[in-house]
Amino acid sequence: MSRHEESHYIVGLMSGTSLDGIDVSVIEIKEQEPSIDIKPIHFKTYSYTENVKEMILALCDPIHARIEEISAMNMYLGELFAEAARSAIQEAGLEESDILLISSHGQTIFHQPEPITIDGNQVTSTFQIGDIGVIAERTGIKTVGDFRTRDMAAGGQGAPLVPYVDYMFFRKKEYGSALLNIGGISNMTILPRNCSESEAIAYDTGPGNMIIDAFTGWATGGKQSFDKDGELAAKGKVHERWLSELLDHSYFHMPAPKSTGRESFGIEFAKKAWLQAEEYQINNVDRIATVTALTAKTIALEISKFTSSAHLQEVLVSGGGRFNNTLMYLIATYLPSQLIIKGTDEYGMPAEAKEAISFAILGYQCYKQRTNNLPSATGAQKNVVMGKIAW
Repeated sequence: MSRHEESHYIVGLMSGTSLDGIDVSVIEIKEQEPSIDIKPIHFKTYSYTENVKEMILALCDPIHARIEEISAMNMYLGELFAEAARSAIQEAGLEESDILLISSHGQTIFHQPEPITIDGNQVTSTFQIGDIGVIAERTGIKTVGDFRTRDMAAGGQGAPLVPYVDYMFFRKKEYGSALLNIGGISNMTILPRNCSESEAIAYDTGPGNMIIDAFTGWATGGKQSFDKDGELAAKGKVHERWLSELLDHSYFHMPAPKSTGRESFGIEFAKKAWLQAEEYQINNVDRIATVTALTAKTIALEISKFTSSAHLQEVLVSGGGRFNNTLMYLIATYLPSQLIIKGTDEYGMPAEAKEAISFAILGYQCYKQRTNNLPSATGAQKNVVMGKIAW
């Protein structure tokens, strides 16, 4: 290894809006200035118990969430994240002493990019729990976390953050690419042909798996928590009139940059939509097919806006939604036919692990005291170093 080359193992932790569990990626970063290469070593999702999942969901309800429960879960999730990190390190065949740092996104329970007024001042806010002090104490490894607040302090929305990594690894001189991640919420990054950092475009398109998961749970009486492979949606038919009404939601008409979450597309939105479907006497599989089409169409409408101007040729998909065959089929149907759709796996970035890998990279850049936000995506006034470190 040359004098200017560094190699480190990093652990990335991600718990998203779907609440599937704790995604853990162990990666090797090799740095030879000015480039960084990554090698995925290990990935696993450690599922939450149903009890913990329900407790976290309750904390996402700003009306009924209790302060003492938020405080306790902040510490307890730190314990769970630490346990997951230690397990993944062991499964990767490594020791804690081999790891440079752990980088944790935490679990978002509240995100408010639109300001409210406090004492005459405009204030935006975001709140991720899963205390990094606990993770550092239990693992003995320095831990980076709490990324979003610094971007918000610089005038940004604190989201989306993964586009910084998209820009680092996926931009091309010859043609443009769209990076699509489908978790609980869907987000995209548009990288125009031979783009500069300021030309990259990224924002949340709207719901991803969140509404589909809720409808699947209700339709199956709780027997299924998600529509595996899109099998239920495949049995149904899209109710076009109802879909048109769902597409009237104000978020879809907001200008970018924009971000969203459970506050707009959580359980209250899902309950309201379910009641609308009952009024229309739509059967269960048609309901699932229609909300699957809602995710697909909102994604496709946003990507299509940039097909020509960004010289797009490919759509690279990651996240759990990548494995919903009906969702992927509908996205392809709604997109311009010339766009090639494939997984990020084809570029060495495992689709299910991409977000956890991305936060490992964001944490590494924070540790190196390098800026790691993308103002063109978040709306921040400047580049900043996001993240706080528990040594």
